[in-house]
Amino acid sequence: MVDVGKWPIFTLLSPQEIASIRKACVFGTSANEAIYITHNDEVFVFGLNCSNCLGTGDNQSTIVPKKLEALCGKKISSLSYGSGPHVVLCTEDGEVYAWGHNGYSQLGNGTTNQGITPVQVCTNLLIKKVVEVACGSHHSMALSLDGDLYAWGYNNCGQVGSGSTANQPTPRRVSNCLQGKIVVGIACGQTSSMAVVNNGEVYGWGYNGNGQLGLGNNGNQLTPCRVAALHSVCVLQIACGYAHTLALTDEGLLYAWGANTYGQLGTGNKSNQLSPVQIMMEKERVVEIAACHSAHTSAAKTQSGQVYMWGQCRGQSVTFPHLTHFACTDDVFACFATPAVMWRLLSVEHEDFLTVAESLKKEFDSPETSDLKFRVDGKYIHVHKAVLKIRCEHFRTMFQSYWNEDMKEVIEIDQFSYPVYRAFLEYLYTDSVDLPPEDAIGLLDLATSYCENRLKKLCQHIIKRGITVENAFSLLSAAVRYDAEDLEEFCFKFCVNHLTEVTQTTAFWQMDGPLLKEFIAKASKCGAFKN
Repeated sequence: MVDVGKWPIFTLLSPQEIASIRKACVFGTSANEAIYITHNDEVFVFGLNCSNCLGTGDNQSTIVPKKLEALCGKKISSLSYGSGPHVVLCTEDGEVYAWGHNGYSQLGNGTTNQGITPVQVCTNLLIKKVVEVACGSHHSMALSLDGDLYAWGYNNCGQVGSGSTANQPTPRRVSNCLQGKIVVGIACGQTSSMAVVNNGEVYGWGYNGNGQLGLGNNGNQLTPCRVAALHSVCVLQIACGYAHTLALTDEGLLYAWGANTYGQLGTGNKSNQLSPVQIMMEKERVVEIAACHSAHTSAAKTQSGQVYMWGQCRGQSVTFPHLTHFACTDDVFACFATPAVMWRLLSVEHEDFLTVAESLKKEFDSPETSDLKFRVDGKYIHVHKAVLKIRCEHFRTMFQSYWNEDMKEVIEIDQFSYPVYRAFLEYLYTDSVDLPPEDAIGLLDLATSYCENRLKKLCQHIIKRGITVENAFSLLSAAVRYDAEDLEEFCFKFCVNHLTEVTQTTAFWQMDGPLLKEFIAKASKCGAFKN
């Protein structure tokens, strides 16, 4: 599952708010605006609110999410944004809504008045069920279920495809070479437009100064023109960056063309390409490509799940596809794109299956599946022998060396408390510990006895976070007793730094003689008792 927390703006939200998110999109010239949809189909926005792009009815920025009542329950299926920014989306019912910057009629409402709230785009679209939307810097496109394509907004380079350079105030069907064609995919560069039809042909129009239309020249196109160089392949997906284009074929081949100032074509150099060039030829089959009109970054995912990135990556120019550790192309844009926007409306729905780690965590202390019980302080803890043997050498020895415990269904534990032993067993299932510092001392004792070094480190970390003037000497004593040198040094320094307060606590005067003498001697060497 994609983690929206990788986008900095989402760190403003609480864990509960993050958990409620079903879909999300980060947008804006500095990735300072975000919209998200909850599992209950409520829609929230927050961020800088440039050009009223949050749609809240005012121009106020907000770090607290605000609900967009007009869109709640609408079941948003596709969303895109421009550079103004303006936002365009469509719902599962095929309705289109838009708001934000409208200086070039990119909202499609026939005016140039800024849209302060989401308003349905009606002209020519009311009778259509729109399934996908795309935005360039200041123009918009909508694709209907029956394969018709509509465009509107800024048209200085012909990006609306109307045959002129006059701005288009309302949605207009893009025809010419697309007449009679069934469009199945669309994408926008800053001032260019691309479309894929159902037979795999690719068409481009608009600005072509960097060759981003793939036509073999750099002349602008006022109407759709077929990318002839791709005549021998069947394209499934198209993606546009700021001024470059990527295409993925049904055979998993990847082509790129257009601007290459940052290496965003992945050709190994920075030369623009006026026609499609195949890249990643030595790699396995590509199954997904990603680019965004506001960035110069490219990404691709292969059949085995490997994710590559290239282009402008955190200010660096990566001219060859670079293998990352990411699980999805979205992470590339969260961590390396400038700005760190999302290239699509991101689905963060939980998968309907559990990972191995999640399954183990779920089965801890489960009477239904356990084959062994520990009884501590009269309470039972249900576990699985196999898990204990795999995770802990102590139990591996216990259950494989004919100990008496190996034949028992219930094992009595009397040397540790219930909270401590339960925390230890839960750690074997989850790799985590959640205990107060006082109980962590007992767990540190257990970890020492069972030779669990990683658990010792976790306990020391918990104890460090919970140290106070009142418990400092008790923790120091425990650190010495369990041979936790790092913790001992930490507690000693804390005691010295708060010497006056610490020496007035009960724990200080209850410390055993040898340890007290050792502390005083060591503190003296540090100059703790100097005036």
